[in-house]
Amino acid sequence: MSGTIVKAINIHKKFAGREVLRGVDLEVRNGEVLCILGPSGSGKSTLLRCLNHLEALDDGVVWIDGQIIGYELRDGTLKELPARKVRRQQREIGMVFQHFNLFPHMTALENIIEGPVTVRREPRASAIARAEKLLASVGLAERRDAYPAQLSGGQKQRVAIARALAMSPKVMLFDEPTSALDPELVGEVLDVMRALAASGTTMIVVTHEIGFAREVADRVAIMVDGEIREMGPPADVLANPTDARVRSFLARVLA
Repeated sequence: MSGTIVKAINIHKKFAGREVLRGVDLEVRNGEVLCILGPSGSGKSTLLRCLNHLEALDDGVVWIDGQIIGYELRDGTLKELPARKVRRQQREIGMVFQHFNLFPHMTALENIIEGPVTVRREPRASAIARAEKLLASVGLAERRDAYPAQLSGGQKQRVAIARALAMSPKVMLFDEPTSALDPELVGEVLDVMRALAASGTTMIVVTHEIGFAREVADRVAIMVDGEIREMGPPADVLANPTDARVRSFLARVLA
């Protein structure tokens, strides 16, 4: 692990006049796993969407691998990039959502190769070969020709992870990837994420899985009311929080 790959400074975001993010600062090193925890409505998912410019910032700036995301500096002022340039940046940022977002009319394999073939103009044969390796890596080699309707929720999410990885992203963002799954399916998705972490993939994970955060994260961040109130190694933050709101949140979820 060396070097900063994600840096966010003073991130602010409002919706309908309500301040959801209140000056968030964040820094993630290459190969690091950061888990973001916090009560519902604390701004966790909004922060993740701001990092890859799915939401435009009201204030602040995000760099990924040294590049400002969503904006360019012109005459000392940040100006929002055209949509096509933003999409080009977003190719480098893998995103896994709660609800899979697979194309229902495409097989697992076709879902995975869609981005590399249509966006990166990768030859179809090489995209298929890589997709097959990715399906094997998430334990779904035998389901390559299955459609989403034929897959369990855990299998759909594993395909979604493989699809994001197919674009060779610099960082992977996970927005509560197990929250829509039945309890018995959560483990199979977390196992894939554990393997990704062990391989050195840079990951920012919004999650309610405290056990996963304790086991896998290099650091955890606890968000309350649009602010990061605590951040550090899981053993320190989860066992000895100093912020009263964080202590209250952890007391509820660990009970």
